Amino acid sequence: MSLLYMVNPLEPAMRSGLNEIVRPAGITALRYTALTVLERHDGLSTAQLARDSFVSAQSMADIVRTLEGRGFVERERNPANRRELTIHLTGAGRELLADLAEPVRRLEERMVGDLSPRQEEQLRRTLSQAWRALT
Repeated sequence: MSLLYMVNPLEPAMRSGLNEIVRPAGITALRYTALTVLERHDGLSTAQLARDSFVSAQSMADIVRTLEGRGFVERERNPANRRELTIHLTGAGRELLADLAEPVRRLEERMVGDLSPRQEEQLRRTLSQAWRALT
């Protein structure tokens, strides 16, 4: 069986599980992903956030507008480039991520639940290497 065929259904299954978790908070898996990227790298431009979240810049502009309207992010002028806006996680955004951390952790545990810790670490390394090879 093709490896591409085996990997392809994993993302929609994960997104579906993630959407179930984040839906009560009024966000989607894509919005959650953008928030987690900002949690790790605050102050990104829309284009950078889109690349790191695996969506188009147009889609990210809509996502940021929605998240800003909900008070989860704010945009500021970049002092180094006044034409560029940078996106920052707000206290409300950080609080939302903290509230969702445990259910998201349980989803990930379910995904790798039949793996030993060594197998899980190998899976992480292997997926990371495969992703780097294709980007």
